[in-house]
Formats: sequence, C-alpha cells, structure tokens
Amino acid sequence: MSQRFYAVLIIAVAALFFIWNSLFVVNEREQAVVLRFGQIQRVVTEPGLYVKLPFTFANADSVQMLPDRLLRSDIIDLEVQVSGGARYVVDAFMVYRIEDARKFRNGVQGGSLEVAEQRLLTRFNSAIRATYGQRSFDAALSAARAEMMVEIRDQVRPEASALGISLEDIRISRTDLTSEVSENTYRRMAAERLTEAERLRADGQVAARQIRAATEREASELVAGARRDAAVLQGEGQAERNATLANSYGRNSEFFEFFRSMQAYKNALGASGPTMVVSPDSEFFQYFKNDGAAGAMASVASPTPVDAAPAAPDAAPDAAPAPADAAEEVTPATPDTAAPAGLPEATAEPAPAAPVETPAAVPAPTQ
Repeated sequence: MSQRFYAVLIIAVAALFFIWNSLFVVNEREQAVVLRFGQIQRVVTEPGLYVKLPFTFANADSVQMLPDRLLRSDIIDLEVQVSGGARYVVDAFMVYRIEDARKFRNGVQGGSLEVAEQRLLTRFNSAIRATYGQRSFDAALSAARAEMMVEIRDQVRPEASALGISLEDIRISRTDLTSEVSENTYRRMAAERLTEAERLRADGQVAARQIRAATEREASELVAGARRDAAVLQGEGQAERNATLANSYGRNSEFFEFFRSMQAYKNALGASGPTMVVSPDSEFFQYFKNDGAAGAMASVASPTPVDAAPAAPDAAPDAAPAPADAAEEVTPATPDTAAPAGLPEATAEPAPAAPVETPAAVPAPTQ
C-alpha cells in the first residue's frame, strides 16, 4: 500500500512538473518569442495561455518575453554646438515600440532591450548634434524646432527599423543656453535695450523742442495780434476823443477853456493834490480874477448854440442874446464861500474884485 502511494505521488508530481513546464502565459502588455535550441520557432503577440515543449532546463523550448507597448528613452543635459560657435544644453526623448520581435531578436544580441536602447540613444545623440550644428544661434530657438525634430527622427528611424523597432516620435523638451553664453546674451540684450531707450529719449526730446517752439511762436503771434488790436482800438478811441473835444471846442471855445481850467483846478487843488506856492497874479488863476470871471461867466451864460434859430429881422444887429434867467449880483468866491456845484474849493485866496453879473445858476461840468 505504501509503495503504491509513493509511486502515484511521484507520477503526479512528475505530471504536474511536465504540465507546468509546458505552459506559458502572455498578457496584453507583452509578446513572447518561443525558442527551441536557440532558434526562433514562433512569436506570440496575442494574450492568453499557450503550450510549448517541456524540458526548458535542457534548452528544448524556452520563451523570451518582450514588451508590447510604447517605450521611452531620454537624453538629459546634452551640450551641443550651433554653427556660430555658441553652445546649447538640450533635453530630448524618443518614443518607440518593438514592432517585429523576430527581427529584434536577430538584430540585438540575446534580444536584450537595454542593448537596443543604448544603440538607439547613441544614434539619437549624433542626430541631435548634427541637426543643431547646421543651425544658426537664433534659428535653434525659433519656430524651426518642429522642423528640427522631424529631421532628427528621420535620421534615427533607419537604425530603429534595422532592429525591428518602430520609432513613433521624437521631441525636444528643452533648449537652453549655457551659463557663459547666457551671461553674454543678457549683456548684449541689455546693451540693445539701452540703445533703444536712448534713441526713444532723443526722439522725445526733439519732439518736445518742436512742440515748445511751435507753442512759443503761436503765443508770440497771439500776443502781437492782441497788442496790435489794442493799439488800433486805443488809436480809434483817442481819435474819437480828440474829435469830440474838437467838436466841443468848435461850439464854444471860451467854455472849453473854462471847463479845462476847472479840471486843472480840481486836479491841482484837490485834497490829495500837492502843496504849491503860486502867485495869485499868475495865469493859472485867471478865472479867479474879476475880469476873467466876468468874461468866463458871460461866455458861459450866453453860449451860441450851433443849431439855434436865426435872429428876428427886427432885432438890432449888435444886440446880444438875453440870458435865460435873470441875473443877480454875486460876489467873487472866497475861502468861506462854496464853489459852484461839481467844482473843488479853491485853496488860494483870489484878489478882491468888484461885483460882476453872473447867471443865477451855472451847470455843473461833466468830467
């Protein structure tokens, strides 16, 4: 009984071993290469459970699993030189997948993914350097980057196809200046900006001078025009004044002289006037004298109107026009006697004179 039990147990273990060694599983992210004595028998790309010959330990049938998905390889801080001699620091990556597992196994020693990736990165590195070396300093940072990536991909793709790899895409993630070039570039940019600022400042100063000159010229023209108009108006007013005075003088010259004398008395003998020491016999006080007052009053009392009606035919030729109001005897003005209305009081004492006839009322002169 015990011998049978052990025999069955051994047979069961051997059967399980053979079954386990004959089966393999392929998932959705892998593909399997079935090898028999080192030669490729088949390639399995569909996920599932598959059977092979056992005795893997005897190298009868073996299975190599390869990735069946997109893979990525990066190049970090690659220093490249452009045609002008400047240097850039570049970061780039490529995306690929194993398209032909049989070709990949035959093209890469032992079907090692690390070996294939190293070969692709070497070719990728040289393609980046060659592409940047054909560009100028500014072109490497312009919109031509898309064209550069296509050019790099076309250079790497033949090498990848020879390994059974499909190169899906290549991207340049960063293109930066080295520290030395960055410092020189910043200094040059600062100098350019300063030059531009100086140019703009000079243009502004020129424009300011032009505007200021135009404004000053316009202001001078306005002031000159205003002064000219003022002079014209002043001349016209003076002419009108002189015409009015001349017309008044032509109507009655004696009254005009009397009126002007009264204005002179007001200005000279007023409260705010200066202190004068003048002889009473001077011509300035002619209207304070008896004969002058009489003549002035007589002329003031009976002016000859310009538009008066002609005398009656029966009037005597040498008859003088009668005064409007009756005359009365008055004495000459003294410091205690009030002056006529509208005239300042005289401060100088006139010489005594005989009474003369004057009109009852003398109209106040207008200034």
